[in-house]
Amino acid sequence: MKEVIHNHDNLKESDITEVVIRIKALLLKGSKLLIGNENGIFQFIGGHLEDGETFNDCLKREIMEETGIKIDDDEIKESFMKVIFMNKDWPEKGKNRKSEIYYYVVKTNKSVDLNNTNYTENELKQDFKIEELELDNAIKIIEDNIPKNEKNKVIAPDMIVALEEYFKQRG
Repeated sequence: MKEVIHNHDNLKESDITEVVIRIKALLLKGSKLLIGNENGIFQFIGGHLEDGETFNDCLKREIMEETGIKIDDDEIKESFMKVIFMNKDWPEKGKNRKSEIYYYVVKTNKSVDLNNTNYTENELKQDFKIEELELDNAIKIIEDNIPKNEKNKVIAPDMIVALEEYFKQRG
C-alpha cells in the first residue's frame, strides 16, 4: 500500500494528542468516477470513522449518506493508499492532530439515489452534489478545477496521487 506523509511541522508520534481516521472511496460505476462537489471543491466520497465502526462499515455508511447507494461488502476492494497529515496546533492551539486517510476502490453498478442520502447541515449549506466524471479524464478535470476554490490546493493533490496510484495498480 502506498503511503504519503505530510508533516511540515516535523512532529513526532509522541507529540500527537489526537488521531482522526477518515475513509475515502474511489467510487467507480463502469467508466465513471462518482465524486462529491461541495461549492466547487471536488472530494472523494467518504468521511470520519465513528467509534466502534469497521472501515468497511464506515465506507458503506458514508457512501449511503452521500450517494444513496447501498454498497455490499463484495463491492469494496482492498485499501490501496494511506495519507497521513500531522498538524501542530490543529484544530486549535495546544492540540496536535494526526489524520490518517485510507483510500479504497469501490466498484458498483448501482445508481445514485438522492432520496436515500443524508447530507450534513454543512453539505446542504455548501450545495453538496454528486458528479460523474469519466475515470480516464478525472485527473485532468480535478487539475482544471483547482483554481475554482482555494481549498482545492490542499485536497486535489492527494486526490490526484490516489488516482495515479489506482491507475498504476490497475495496470
